Amino acid sequence: MADDKQEIELMALLQDEKQKSKAFNQVVLKYQQQLYWQIRKMVLNHDDANDVLQNAFIKAWNAIDSFRGESKLSTWLYRIAVNESLTFLSKQRTLHIGDDLEDVMINKLEADSYFDGDELQLKLQKAILTLPEKQRLVFNMKYFDDMKYEEMEAILGTSVGALKASYHLAVKKIEAFFEEEKTL
Repeated sequence: MADDKQEIELMALLQDEKQKSKAFNQVVLKYQQQLYWQIRKMVLNHDDANDVLQNAFIKAWNAIDSFRGESKLSTWLYRIAVNESLTFLSKQRTLHIGDDLEDVMINKLEADSYFDGDELQLKLQKAILTLPEKQRLVFNMKYFDDMKYEEMEAILGTSVGALKASYHLAVKKIEAFFEEEKTL
């Protein structure tokens, strides 16, 4: 409940032209870590995640006057971060035509000095990368963030039923990936 109250206070400050910049700095401080990790799970690389996060906050700053408060501020920011992540991945796919983007991303992850995972975590990331982007997004939000389907619904604009189906399919595909890995 304190978060809701804090969000309402931040929204009031964002409406005040004199307080807007200071309030947005508070927004950045409050949400940057959550958004970073959401983005990082999609793009995998630390530097790429920082770039996407910066772009997401720039978009949010430029659009803050048009935010109507029809959803929570955090939901709106997540939606921007998700869209920026998907835009980044689309650009990467175009940039690496002829290459397998998933292999490129895994190579970047393995070279990332900020990745401290073991071999099993690397295999899990490889399995997750085999998923279509929407399933990957849903899987990451549910599995790693333990996000409720209703929150995902607000962020992704997809029904709870469709989200549950996406998560179920993602889990099945990841299980199949690990089964196949055992036979190799």
